[in-house]
Amino acid sequence: MIMGFFHGTEGTGPYFEGWYFKHQSPGGQALALIPAFHIDGEGRHTASLQVISKDRAWWLEYPASQLQVSRRPFQVRIGQSCFGEEGISLQIQRDGLSLRGALRYGPLTALRSDIMGPFRFFAGMQCAHGVISMGHSLSGALELNGEPLEFSGGIGYIETDRGRSFPQRYLWTQCVWEGAERGSLILAAATIPLPVGGFTGCICSVLYGGREYRLATYRRAKIERWSSSGAAIRQGKYRLEAELLSERRQALRAPAEGRMERTIHESLQAEVRYRFWRGRELLFQRTDPNASFEYSS
Repeated sequence: MIMGFFHGTEGTGPYFEGWYFKHQSPGGQALALIPAFHIDGEGRHTASLQVISKDRAWWLEYPASQLQVSRRPFQVRIGQSCFGEEGISLQIQRDGLSLRGALRYGPLTALRSDIMGPFRFFAGMQCAHGVISMGHSLSGALELNGEPLEFSGGIGYIETDRGRSFPQRYLWTQCVWEGAERGSLILAAATIPLPVGGFTGCICSVLYGGREYRLATYRRAKIERWSSSGAAIRQGKYRLEAELLSERRQALRAPAEGRMERTIHESLQAEVRYRFWRGRELLFQRTDPNASFEYSS
């Protein structure tokens, strides 16, 4: 199941592939890391690691020779740091960033089917999305520029993207939480160009109450609204709202034709209010200060 989340560094560009590892502590700390590789239109291979905290983001570029990715088991090694399905080990000392330590992951929560649905077969898609884990337990600690980050008892999330470029206009939000009513969700909406024409589509998975609710364009979901302040989508009797209440954005690099030249902005710990209905029944309402949120146009 995890093996499908690496598609290979061989071939010609433009192409990129990256993995998003998010970690939340019980005390409200958070850290995300994005190892990636990229191939530009001239066939040049490079690798990168982006590190995102609540207050800052770092971009680290590596030669392709310092990147190793394996399928069995799934593992990304970049420089002296390693990322995999069982955890991460970090040893970074460069460009104003000191980040050391290790985290172990509990069992990953994979979706039963690819979140892209039949879209994964569209060869002309700019970008394909994948969810590796909707939530898993954490143990261990890191040290970021001298600050201890204790993640034991926390929760993690992992996803992946690959393709040529991020969509020109898109919205993405993610949230995972523990407690008596534990849950997890990811929602993305984007304008999708195709070789002929294009469309605006969405993908969404909500894990709540022991089951998955899948809302997606390929299941006839409709986007009622989406903007820099949130989104609302409806599919039959189900409706999800995501409303951005506050954010603290950090600048990140994103792919454009295989080159990491585009600047986007992500809030690693945005405050977002989610409401999910089944008909007139409100299944849950959650305002979470540890949600991730991105909007770009």
